[in-house]
Amino acid sequence: MKTLITPLIALLLIACIENQTASHTDTAKVVIESFYQGDKATLKKHTTEETYANFMTIQDLYTEDGASNFSVLEETSDGNTAWVKFRTSYTDEPETFKLFKQDGKWKVAERDKGERAPF
Repeated sequence: MKTLITPLIALLLIACIENQTASHTDTAKVVIESFYQGDKATLKKHTTEETYANFMTIQDLYTEDGASNFSVLEETSDGNTAWVKFRTSYTDEPETFKLFKQDGKWKVAERDKGERAPF
């Protein structure tokens, strides 16, 4: 009986961890790191189809090794839409992502034409 309980507890813990929804800032970090490290599966999971396609057209130009040193400069969230302004070691200038919730998970999305970040 003891040998059966240990694997069941491990499975329960893994299931709980996987069901946690990442915050919009966590999602932005995952996207930037998966983009620069060439992790297409993770990138696709955390972006919209349009954003993923756009990233794929330029990804080979920007592949980097090493830590991203991702740091949030500003963030805002209003219901199902969020904005994250961040800095990484991969670029000289800060970047901004627009995110929205899709099926309860944050995804990086393209800005609407003429749309400006709130900061």
